[in-house]
Amino acid sequence: MTSAVPPKGTGPLARREARLAWGLLLPTLSAVSLVVILPLLAIFWISVKPVELADLRAPAPVTNEQMRGRPAEAGDEATWQFRLRNSSQEVQITGVTLRDELPLGFEPAGDLDPRCVLDGRALICDFGDLDGGQRETIQIEGTVSQDYFDNQTDVDDVVPVLTGESDFILTNTEFTFENFARLFDSRDFWAVIWATLFYTIFGTIGALLVGLFAALLLNHSFRGQGILRGFYLFPYVAPVIAVAFSWVILFDPFSGSVNALLVQMGVTESSINFFGERPLALIMVTVFEIWRYFPLSFLFILARMQSIDTDMYEAADMDGASPFQKFRYLSLPQLMGILSVLFLLRFIWTFNKFDDIFLLTGGNAGTRTLTVNVYEQAFELSNIGAGAAVAVVILLCLLAFSWGFFRFISREEGL
Repeated sequence: MTSAVPPKGTGPLARREARLAWGLLLPTLSAVSLVVILPLLAIFWISVKPVELADLRAPAPVTNEQMRGRPAEAGDEATWQFRLRNSSQEVQITGVTLRDELPLGFEPAGDLDPRCVLDGRALICDFGDLDGGQRETIQIEGTVSQDYFDNQTDVDDVVPVLTGESDFILTNTEFTFENFARLFDSRDFWAVIWATLFYTIFGTIGALLVGLFAALLLNHSFRGQGILRGFYLFPYVAPVIAVAFSWVILFDPFSGSVNALLVQMGVTESSINFFGERPLALIMVTVFEIWRYFPLSFLFILARMQSIDTDMYEAADMDGASPFQKFRYLSLPQLMGILSVLFLLRFIWTFNKFDDIFLLTGGNAGTRTLTVNVYEQAFELSNIGAGAAVAVVILLCLLAFSWGFFRFISREEGL
């Protein structure tokens, strides 16, 4: 009679290894949750709330206290003043109370405000409800004694305690799809989608093609090869703000060198506003994208080409294959894996690209992409909810593209 063998991976040792593996992964999973997952959840949460820039801080009562009258010696009259306001211009704060302690050496005189009670030196005021933007002032008349000067009372030493409750839009359970409705109803939305797709698709394909061409050129040994490869990397390693402003200056319609050459050579009669006219501005930012990021494709493609076995090229030469045939039937099949990975990465990165377009055109002249639209909605228009809604659209577009890529395009093992 044979004893039953436990299924693979279910024994005590396997369970201990699994627990150890999860324990080792816990710091990484925690970091990913904090850096990636929590911000994504926050974006989804904000996208279904009518949040503006001023709503990011919870409504709260704010007070300022000061001694008025500038007493110079004992016996002088003075006024201890509180100024209270609602930090929100729209949301009401209920049950507002103030607790403070009068400065040592200040003796109240006269009647107190009916909303306040004085217990020794402790002052308690009940303001009830404060409407949005409401302001209140409490003044306590009195005199100062020598203790006031001896202790050199500083009003900042004692901080007033304020209490109150309000409805904070970021934490309540009221949701709305108004941000998405406005986004899709906007007449500019589909123009933004078109600009984003044009910039992303042609920028990605162009960077791959130029990188492939550069790799083919430098996949041979010749004098000065290392220096030329270094020059090819310049667009990618140079600071983006430096190269962006260099392009703006070169193509400036008034003082740019490119326009001066075109006019002098008779190509055009007047200067061309490369970054200020439709659709030329969108074409120019796409060309900038291709020029700036083709070195990344060049590096990966060149590394893959140099790892291909040369024996089959020698056999093709003996069979009389042309250079195009060797590229079409030998090199290209070997490069499809790295080209697929580069296309996926470059598409995602270009779709999320913001700084290049913002530095070149600011999103004007038909170059406003979805990422630029996020900035405009959230910070220029102070509509954080609408900006988050656009960010959600970007995420959904990228998820759809990634699913389509892995489902229909990529056939490489492990992708």
